[in-house]
Amino acid sequence: MSEPSTDPGPDLSQGLPLERLPDPGMLAGHVGDDAVLLARRGGEFHAIGAACSHYHAPLVDGLMVDDTVRCPWHHACFSLRTGEALQAPAINPVGCWATEVRDGKVYVRGKKTEPSTKRMRLPAHGGASVPQRIVVVGGGAAGFAAAERLRREGYAGELTMIGQEASVPVDRPNLSKDYLAGSAPEDWVPLQPDSFYAERRIAARFGRAVARLDVDAREVVLDDGTRLGYDRLLVATGCEPVRLPLPGMDLPHVHTLRSLADSRAIIRQASSARRAVVMGASFIGLEVAASLRARGLEVHVVAPDERPMERVLGPAMGDFVRRLHEAHGVVFHLRDSATSIDSERVTLKGGDTIDADLVVVGVGVRPRLTLAEGAGLALDRGVVVDAYLETSVKDVYAAGDIARWPDPHSGEKIRVEHWVVAERQGQTAALNMLGVATPFDAVPFFWSQHYDVSINYVGHAEAWDTIEIDGDIEARDCLLRYRRGGRVLAVASIFRDLDSLKAELAMERGRG
Repeated sequence: MSEPSTDPGPDLSQGLPLERLPDPGMLAGHVGDDAVLLARRGGEFHAIGAACSHYHAPLVDGLMVDDTVRCPWHHACFSLRTGEALQAPAINPVGCWATEVRDGKVYVRGKKTEPSTKRMRLPAHGGASVPQRIVVVGGGAAGFAAAERLRREGYAGELTMIGQEASVPVDRPNLSKDYLAGSAPEDWVPLQPDSFYAERRIAARFGRAVARLDVDAREVVLDDGTRLGYDRLLVATGCEPVRLPLPGMDLPHVHTLRSLADSRAIIRQASSARRAVVMGASFIGLEVAASLRARGLEVHVVAPDERPMERVLGPAMGDFVRRLHEAHGVVFHLRDSATSIDSERVTLKGGDTIDADLVVVGVGVRPRLTLAEGAGLALDRGVVVDAYLETSVKDVYAAGDIARWPDPHSGEKIRVEHWVVAERQGQTAALNMLGVATPFDAVPFFWSQHYDVSINYVGHAEAWDTIEIDGDIEARDCLLRYRRGGRVLAVASIFRDLDSLKAELAMERGRG
């Protein structure tokens, strides 16, 4: 991620000579105290808020595609006409201003009080193709995004959202990154405040468990026996952390990380801990390692891998990630694993012991499939869905970490555990539950943060023939293309934000 400029740019209310804005092109300026992005496309000029509503990236550094702009950091997408957030991870709109061209200049005029979004026309409530009752099972990225999109699209029927975690849906990537590191306050973590659900008439039942799905009766059965009827059902139960079958896994200083409660518990432990052991050199494990180093703990990482992240990013990037963490003081114990944990140390298979008063196990997650299996949904290392995210049972949809879908870009059925993918699937499932046939064809995207280095990844490559490296990984200026049979399946990058966006667009348009 590049650092935003502190230059406010020109005062756009005073007019900008047309020759200063290429066609097509974008320019960052301001109107009063508001930072504004001015975009030109043909004879049209649009003015919207200059910063992404997700993590406040400067949109001027992004990519303009038709009448939209994509965020350079995490690939959110906004309408240049209205400011609406069209694609996750951004949910909230940005401001929108009127423009006027006069005497060879373009002027940005008054701010519109609300983004002027154009809703698709839905049949009247109770019509043949619009459900009267929708139930969303899952309080994570996919479940939240689906519920939010349903209301944004004008759905007026009954909407119930059930989440097993007691907290409102949260920005899960923050739990292992900024929040865990202590650089983001907890009020950044909820995706929306508690009041959001009442205001949107979403019957939120957080901290509740679903006992089973009765698809014959079209009912969701809660753990206390309550039955909730539905016309459309979204199953978005997500994943749970893998727990190692080791002596000591249940000790109070041993943690996994998935929920806000998990992150809070690690933070509490870290406040008095001196040395931590992180099991697993995956994305989650190394993000935790970086966050604990930011809190001043001595950190050891134990993993059976030869290199961190090699399975996903390849050997060159894996070596870079290891050196990056070692430069920040992390000690690696690779090609090794733990055999036991006690109150003071971790014992390794190779015979070494590591003193530890905090242990975090980040060795992967597994999809929560119990409800889907009990309901008779077709499974294949996940819940099998079609291009519209509908399961083998009519009117039952699945999204997020549990869904295995036909990916048009790789040509394979895939299941991924990416935050942005889960949100976008939730949004697409919402449209399909409303009868607006919308195939899920988004290119998978994720990012991983390690100290001041962010790695962006678009596409999906479970295996590759070659990895092409453009630039210099050590200089933190690179783009890696993962090819199989000559075709680019995925692209990883460091500080190549625009190139990453262009790679995503090329994959969308079949030019990967």
